Amino acid sequence: MRSATPSSAAWPRTLAGKVKDTLGYKVHWTLPDYLQRSARHVASKTDWEQAQAVGKAAVQYALKGMNSVMPVIVRSASAPYRWKIEPAPLHKVANHEKTMPASFLRKDGYGITAKAREYLEPLIRGEAPLPQGRDGLPKYVTLKNLAVKKKLPVWEG
Repeated sequence: MRSATPSSAAWPRTLAGKVKDTLGYKVHWTLPDYLQRSARHVASKTDWEQAQAVGKAAVQYALKGMNSVMPVIVRSASAPYRWKIEPAPLHKVANHEKTMPASFLRKDGYGITAKAREYLEPLIRGEAPLPQGRDGLPKYVTLKNLAVKKKLPVWEG
């Protein structure tokens, strides 16, 4: 028998639809997991180091004219944890889902295995606190917003 209750992934869409249909309001909804994945204040040292490296590599690839690639993190060793950044062809990564191996989940489905813990532990190791000002608020980068020399001819389209 099917439940009339929407799944946890469907409830934001369902609620947004009811608000729009019943009240006539324009709505926008998102999944709560997006907040967790963008929470810089809880990033590990590994998160921060890898994010910096991926961003730097992306700029380097663009400056070299490398198109249709994206920087990816490749684990080269687990003990001790080692990683590197490599370009991956977009056709191999875009619109492809990478799932957690079944061997990472306990048989009862309510926890992770030792194999998963071994894989995940280096990724959450260390702290990367936000730099703070004297007022206790986070300091953010201020961009210089300097124009760069144009490299492409004017498009005559």
